[in-house]
Amino acid sequence: MSLIDLSGERQINPVDVVERLASVHDWSFDRAADDEITIAIAGRWSDYQVSFTWMHEIEALHLACAFDLKVPERRNLEVRQLLSHINQQLWVGHFDLWPGESLVMFRHALVLAGGVAASGQQCEAVLEAALEACERYFQAFQFVVWAGKAAREAMDAAMFDTSGEA
Repeated sequence: MSLIDLSGERQINPVDVVERLASVHDWSFDRAADDEITIAIAGRWSDYQVSFTWMHEIEALHLACAFDLKVPERRNLEVRQLLSHINQQLWVGHFDLWPGESLVMFRHALVLAGGVAASGQQCEAVLEAALEACERYFQAFQFVVWAGKAAREAMDAAMFDTSGEA
């Protein structure tokens, strides 16, 4: 017996909700299947490829947000240390290093057990959390990958907040 013994018929596909969100914001998207959508979103530091996948078996809407930063093998260990430092700072979601492609990505999931419908606000909140995390830490990843900095040094630079504008 499962801990959650509620079963509900799903009225709306959560990926349909995400597609409406992409349309409202006029983002380019590709609906590869009924249960998957990929959205292209321009950020301050990079362009982001955001994939939402509906996972029937666990009743979760999975988000994966990747940016164009391939990690060379020689920087792999340092990037993994940076991932650990960053993930300790996050309240929701986490960064991963996608093994086959050596790409950094942010992952999160919205659990919709028992037939609960996803709202536009929930999907937007998950997406916003992903984009904020990617924008906040993008330069730290660049420091490690391209500038050869240590994870701790890159993390300190990413956490440095400035006031005002010059």
